[in-house]
Amino acid sequence: MHSQRWQVPPLELLLAFEAAARHLSFTKAAGELFLTQSAVSRQIQALEKSLGGKLFERRTRALFLTENGQRLYQVAQEVLQELHDTTQKLRGTAAARTVTVTTTPGFASLWLIPRLNGYLQAHPGIDVRISASYDTINLERDGVDLAIRYAKAAEMEGERPLFEEEVIPVCSPALAADASRPLRVPADLRAHVLLHMDDPQASWIEWNLWLHAHGLRDLKPAGALQYSQYDQLVQAAINGQGVALGRLPLLRRTLRDRQLVTPFRKSIVSSRGYYLVRSSRTAGKQDVAGFEAWLLEETKKEAKKEAGPKS
Repeated sequence: MHSQRWQVPPLELLLAFEAAARHLSFTKAAGELFLTQSAVSRQIQALEKSLGGKLFERRTRALFLTENGQRLYQVAQEVLQELHDTTQKLRGTAAARTVTVTTTPGFASLWLIPRLNGYLQAHPGIDVRISASYDTINLERDGVDLAIRYAKAAEMEGERPLFEEEVIPVCSPALAADASRPLRVPADLRAHVLLHMDDPQASWIEWNLWLHAHGLRDLKPAGALQYSQYDQLVQAAINGQGVALGRLPLLRRTLRDRQLVTPFRKSIVSSRGYYLVRSSRTAGKQDVAGFEAWLLEETKKEAKKEAGPKS
C-alpha cells in the first residue's frame, strides 16, 4: 500500500487558520483572504476535525486559541514565512522591503499619513504598511515592526516617548465668530455642544480636567455628541457641530490651516502621551531603524516649528 510521507493538512486550511489565529477573528481573517466568514469557519472546522481537537475557544464576541491552537499557530507562522521567503527567492525577486506600523486611527490620519509622503520620497522602494486600530496588539505575534501608542506614562515605562500631549478646546472659525453664542471665556461653553469620544478612558476625563483647571468642574453644556473615532470627532468640529477637545500636536496642522481655531488661550498637559515601541524581532533591520529615526526627526521639527498655545 502506498503511504503518504507528509501527514499535513491542506495548505488552504493552514492559511485560514493562521489568519484567524493572528486576528483572533474569523471575520477579519475572511476579509484578508477574500472569503466569507462562513467559509473560514468551515475551513477551521475541517482542520479541527482532521487533527481531532479544538484549536479555538469560541465565546460570546471573543475568540481564543487553545493550547493546541497556540502550538500550531507558532509552527504555522514559521513554516509559512519560510515558504514565502523561499518562493520569493526562487521567483528571482528580492524580498519586499516593508515597515509595518500600528497606531491609533487618530494619530494615523491626523499626524502620520500627512507627513508620510516625505518619507516615501526620500526612501523609494520601502513599503510602509499602517494598521490603524485602538487595539493593543502583540508586535511579535502579529508580525508588526513598530507601534506608536497613546498611553499614560506609567503604562509605558522603559519605552521611547515621542511627545507629550496638550489639550485645548477647538472649534470651527464660523462657530467661534457666532455672535449669538460667543466663545470669549470658558464659561461660555455652557451654550455649546461638546464633542467627545465614547471611550470611557479618554475624552470626558480630559474635558473634566480642562474644565476643572478653569474652575468649571460643574459646567453643564448645551449638549453632547459622541464619536467612536477621533478623526470623525475632528471632522465634526470642522463642520461646526460643536466644540472638541483638541489634542496637540495632532491638530497643529489643522490649526495652522485655520480649519479649526482655539477660542481660549490656555491648554493643559494631558495625562497621556505618544510612545514608540519596537518589536524585538526587528533587531538588525535597517529599514525599521531608518523609519524610527525619521519619526523622531519629524517630532523635533514639529517642536521647533510651533511650541503651541501658551497659558
